[in-house]
Amino acid sequence: MGWRTEEFGESHEGIAGAVLADGSEPKPVYLDIGSGSAGHSTSEWWAYDGRLERPKAAARRGACACGWRGQSYPIDWDQVNDDSLHELDVTGPYDDWLEHIRAVERQTVPLPADLTKAMDLLEAQLTALAEEAPAAALKAVARLERLAALAGREAAYAVEADELSPETIGQALGLSAGKARSRLTHYLLHR
Repeated sequence: MGWRTEEFGESHEGIAGAVLADGSEPKPVYLDIGSGSAGHSTSEWWAYDGRLERPKAAARRGACACGWRGQSYPIDWDQVNDDSLHELDVTGPYDDWLEHIRAVERQTVPLPADLTKAMDLLEAQLTALAEEAPAAALKAVARLERLAALAGREAAYAVEADELSPETIGQALGLSAGKARSRLTHYLLHR
């Protein structure tokens, strides 16, 4: 069960990852959930319990898709059983990841205060309108989508004209370079 923010999405998806006794991070393990369903791989700490030839985690820590890692928190396997894995406290790794997200946010390009205030007001008004007059809210959202597409295209052209690197744009938006490039392409091609 990963952690994600709407703003940064997959670029900063976090988990409570496993740490081995030597301080290294194990390779992801594949989990076959059977019944013909496709399994998946994970690096979450609970999958490293020493069974099925998997290494046994000594600690867990916040881990982010961008490569950031938090401090290690020891695991007391005597307190862990299969029935309570979902109840185990991962507050430390989660709080560390949240602080990482706050640091990412501080490194992004700031929005003008008056624009932030206007967007907050618009969000509140649209939320209320969706309850009071849903059809009017849909009309307003459609107009907002058109405005966002136009402004996004203009901004993307300006970024291209300035020859800013995907890494620079990524940092400004709090995204990976690949996600920033994808977002630019989306705005450039969106008609």
